[in-house]
Amino acid sequence: MNFDFHDRDIDFVKHRNKFFVLSSAFTLIGVILLLTLGLNLGIDFESGSRVEVVAPDTVTADEIREEFAQIGEGYVPDDITLGGDNNERASVGFIGVLGPEEIAEIQAYYNEKYGSEPNVSTVSPTVGQELARNALFAILFASLGIVIYVAVRFELTYGVAAIVALLHDAFFIIVVFSLLQMEVNVPFIAAVLTIVGYSINDTIVTFDRIRENLKLSKRVKSFDDLAEIVNKSLVQTLSRSINTVLTVVFAAAAIFVFGGDAIRSFAFALLIGLVAGTYSSMFLAAQLWLVWKAKQLKKKKFQPQQPEGEPTA
Repeated sequence: MNFDFHDRDIDFVKHRNKFFVLSSAFTLIGVILLLTLGLNLGIDFESGSRVEVVAPDTVTADEIREEFAQIGEGYVPDDITLGGDNNERASVGFIGVLGPEEIAEIQAYYNEKYGSEPNVSTVSPTVGQELARNALFAILFASLGIVIYVAVRFELTYGVAAIVALLHDAFFIIVVFSLLQMEVNVPFIAAVLTIVGYSINDTIVTFDRIRENLKLSKRVKSFDDLAEIVNKSLVQTLSRSINTVLTVVFAAAAIFVFGGDAIRSFAFALLIGLVAGTYSSMFLAAQLWLVWKAKQLKKKKFQPQQPEGEPTA
């Protein structure tokens, strides 16, 4: 399947205000959701314990819950992730750190039941906070490096527009996870960083085409001239963007459907982020650059000119 829009006359710029309103409304709704629902942080970012159970045969989540209920009333798993070729492995998460006596009790139960002790790992509140802080720094440093690169290769207006689109994509994923209350864990952070890279790549391709068309244009003196260049550039890169995102979407969808529970959140975040990245590179970053560049041209146009022969200060 190949999408070719080179011969189409599509006016993206005409609807730029609609795109700005849509993105602004989503941002407002997202802030409200984060303030009310918050994020469902996994034990990677909160204090907790994870028990890795290995059974001789296939187990279900209900069976694991029943087994922990037999150990004691206080053992209620917060999440259960099944894995292995036949779902013979279970990763059981508890919010809150299990004490030495509780760990010994769990290991003794499963040693008697399956003949092997489960591995128990814990994340202290300090480690959880450090992981969350490092994840935030990773996204911020990646964003800073990207905006510097784009600003050096193109110009500052390109870089600022690119970083706005990038933050829009990351925020979109976070809001969707908040709305669905899906667990935020280390694979989720990996997905966000992956989308950051994909989104900026798509944006740079669009900006590069705009810059080339800008150089080829003989007359760029008004907003309409810039709008024509942006529309032409978006149409030229539209087929590439759609074909690329569909290719990656098919791969991410396959991971989501056929992959294990451990990487399902990663695949879902990729799917959401790919759609957001394609939208932002075409309908947000390019439109923001157009508005800011037009203001620069207008400011330059009305800047007082030095009379000929008058000495400079």
